[in-house]
Amino acid sequence: MVHVELKGVRKSFGAVDVIRGADLTIANGEFLVLVGPSGCGKSTLLRCIAGLERISAGKLLIDGRDMTTAEPVQRGAAMVFQSYALYPHMTVAENIGFGLKIARMDKEAIRKRVVEVAELLKLDQLLDRKPKALSGGQRQRVAIGRALARKPRIFLFDEPLSNLDASLRAEMRVELAKLHAALGNTMIYVTHDQVEAMTLANRMVVMRAGIIEQVGSPLELFNHPANKFVAGFLGQPPMNFIKVAARRSPTGRLEIPLAGGVLAFDAPPALGNGDLELGVRPEDLILDGQGLLEARVELVEHLGGETIVYGRTLDGQALIVKIPGQSTILAQDVAAFALFPDRIHIFGQDGANLGAVNARIVPEHVSCSDSNGPYPVR
Repeated sequence: MVHVELKGVRKSFGAVDVIRGADLTIANGEFLVLVGPSGCGKSTLLRCIAGLERISAGKLLIDGRDMTTAEPVQRGAAMVFQSYALYPHMTVAENIGFGLKIARMDKEAIRKRVVEVAELLKLDQLLDRKPKALSGGQRQRVAIGRALARKPRIFLFDEPLSNLDASLRAEMRVELAKLHAALGNTMIYVTHDQVEAMTLANRMVVMRAGIIEQVGSPLELFNHPANKFVAGFLGQPPMNFIKVAARRSPTGRLEIPLAGGVLAFDAPPALGNGDLELGVRPEDLILDGQGLLEARVELVEHLGGETIVYGRTLDGQALIVKIPGQSTILAQDVAAFALFPDRIHIFGQDGANLGAVNARIVPEHVSCSDSNGPYPVR
């Protein structure tokens, strides 16, 4: 296990700044996932940690030692790439043991280590096969086995599951989680797939345009996003953002007029007023004939266990609703949806989350039977 620290790390290619000052601490034995859209710099940051890219500025510390300019072999890291990068003329056993052979390890020691790794990854029955005779999931396990055989201090994964189909990806996610639990090594994993990030990570790092937007546990980032970008990136379908004009009442409450009534919050003055955006996740809207949000349905997806409704509010803004089970709602219907007040986010004009989560709707403006439930307008 190993402790990794990045201090003001920057990486530029000519005049293009790809990593723009990354500060990050990765604890011993942590499974950290770097997530973000394509081109945000997450793979470049991983390659800087591996030593495959030179850091333009800042420092990289591994177990307290400055490794900013160290060669890759000195860092104790092993990397698994998006492509399997297996030698097609070698067997599974030869691929797993290749790094040990280059290191001039004793043949019997190599054999024992290869068998040990193969048993851990359930490849022991495939050791004599060549890559062309393996499935995608088996090839990926061989690539992981080749990294594992070297007993690295840090595992680096660069979108290792992106070439697999959906069922194999789900299977491999489970295998990777089990592998981390069994080994306890520090693992740093890059993906653009939020499902992989949410299910694998102890902590997530959300990146955009070379900048770290937020760091935290998956549920912390999901429930308390720092800004509109993080809120919209996490969640499937993504969070709804509804533009609203907020106002202050004479009593100091923040009021947000909607089609079916007014949301009123006992919000601090720092929350401001004027043009804001209401953030509501699709699963936090309830189909209710007297609900606060009204929308005309454009498309309905029946997925068996849930129904996804796509529509537009009466002022033309996109709205997505996830309804449990099999709904009878139809395209062209005008439907009303109730809100959970403790699951509402409010974002300022700069995209920052203004901290209105858990604000309560003032009873004078709405009536409800359960103070913790959705609030329809009566």
